[in-house]
Amino acid sequence: MEQRTVGRSGLRVSRIGLATHTWGSHTDPDTAAAQLIAFAESGGTLVDTSPAYTGGAAQRILADLLGDLVSRDELVLCAGAGLVPYFPSVPAGSDPPPPGQARTTVDCSRRSLLRQLDRTLLELGTDHLDLWQITAWDASTPLDEIAATLEYAITSGRTRYAGVRGFTAWQLASLAAVSPVTAVQTPYSLLTRGAEDDTAPAAAHHGAGLVATAPLAGGILTGKYRDGVPADSRAADEATAAEIRGRLDDDRATAVVDALVTAADGLATSPLAVALAWVRDRPGVASMLVGARDMGQLTGVLAAETLELPRAIAAALDDVSSTP
Repeated sequence: MEQRTVGRSGLRVSRIGLATHTWGSHTDPDTAAAQLIAFAESGGTLVDTSPAYTGGAAQRILADLLGDLVSRDELVLCAGAGLVPYFPSVPAGSDPPPPGQARTTVDCSRRSLLRQLDRTLLELGTDHLDLWQITAWDASTPLDEIAATLEYAITSGRTRYAGVRGFTAWQLASLAAVSPVTAVQTPYSLLTRGAEDDTAPAAAHHGAGLVATAPLAGGILTGKYRDGVPADSRAADEATAAEIRGRLDDDRATAVVDALVTAADGLATSPLAVALAWVRDRPGVASMLVGARDMGQLTGVLAAETLELPRAIAAALDDVSSTP
């Protein structure tokens, strides 16, 4: 798998990254192990986790796999901090809610960030992360405190690089003015192109690379919803149905999916691969994080690595997915 530098830094990552946000909920530990092995064997390096994913279950599953199945040195570990998981209060004697129902609160204080970072390092059994990211804007914590915390995390050897997730352009610019920001993780797909007018120009100006999330728009861009809602899909899951179903009847989404299917037929590949190749080749994108529930989905994702998208098709997709 091709490796790319992130922004103007020396950090190199695979241009497809493995997201672990479904681990512990829709992806069981055995499937997660198979995914990590297949990903590493394909040359993938960037693995993203967070103590906030599935109430911490995703990070614990990854911790059990590192070293035994895949060497820590083979991976570029990326983790976040700032969203603190907690469980809603339950009556005494009652069972706590499952990990997937854990909630989060924003806390980017120095105390909270370093506590989360140290816990992540301890849980993963490593002395450093390759990329550590602030996962939410915290207006109640002074920006200088957040910047000083990032600098301390780097100088103390806890992480090699620092970045942010989900920041707007002005938030990114505010932090980048007082602290180095290597990577910006942001939603980016044929259906979510807002980053092009906001985050992407700011990231380029400050020398940060883009790490695209949700490049398949929750599975819509795979084309699997054209003939209905599969029983095992996110749109059939009560926890995630609303965010998917709201876009299924959208005329623009329908046009984009139709264009993807046409392009895939002509290239003898899948709509999934075409959608991923489009994001992969966008200016400033260093990598894209893709989560897979099962091995079949991951196999399709990894197959996209070899697809070279003709310029005419990329231009047509640009046109049909553009917004007023």
